[in-house]
Amino acid sequence: MARRRLGFWRRFVVMVIKPTLTIWTRRDWSGMEHIPPTGGVIIVPNHMSHADPLIVAHFVYDSGRWPRFLGKASLFTIPVVGPWLLKVRQIPVHRGSVDAIKSLEAAIAGVNEGGAVVIYPEGTTTREPDLWPMRGKTGAARLALITGAPLVPVAMWGPQRLYDPRTKKLNLLPRRQVAVKAGPPIDLSRWSGAEPTRAVLEEITETVMLRVRDLLAEIRGGTPPPLWSPPARRNGTSGTRNGSPENRR
Repeated sequence: MARRRLGFWRRFVVMVIKPTLTIWTRRDWSGMEHIPPTGGVIIVPNHMSHADPLIVAHFVYDSGRWPRFLGKASLFTIPVVGPWLLKVRQIPVHRGSVDAIKSLEAAIAGVNEGGAVVIYPEGTTTREPDLWPMRGKTGAARLALITGAPLVPVAMWGPQRLYDPRTKKLNLLPRRQVAVKAGPPIDLSRWSGAEPTRAVLEEITETVMLRVRDLLAEIRGGTPPPLWSPPARRNGTSGTRNGSPENRR
């Protein structure tokens, strides 16, 4: 990365956050070679903790790229915080509104400008009790089809040692172990030239989430469970596994 091109605000972020993370965590990075050194790329990590954006940002930065996250549009309306997020080139996401197309356009522009755009395909932190990935949403698949950019899966384990969403406990003790692993770009040739229909997008998303899940299993060890589905609001159940043969792989 040409760090002299970061500009004041991005340099400031690095100077403040990276030393903090260096003290707070003990890192096991692997697979950085799968993140291309230049050009647009879409990075799709699992999402287990409110602390993990810091971890994946550190990983992507150490790989030589500047991470550009898609974040909730409401964050960009907060005084001071919102303008700062824009200065460090993050991308607001407008969900469930007529402005949603603007979010997609901004993400497309970020990729086409040669950016490393980070999208959490789950859309939120996992609700799976043991912090395995949930079934994903289709935004990353749509972006990959439109731009043709490589889609790099990333799995992490350990951010829950910083902040555990199940207990709501923050751990500020230093040297918490975190592991992040990137895999090879996902082969999307099967869908080359395909229209972004719901069926196509869901197939790609399923492939993405299974790959992220399997990468996480390589870090954690053991056999990964089928992808978890959030409970239906109307029945208040605790969530279900997708029991299709593909998900049992």
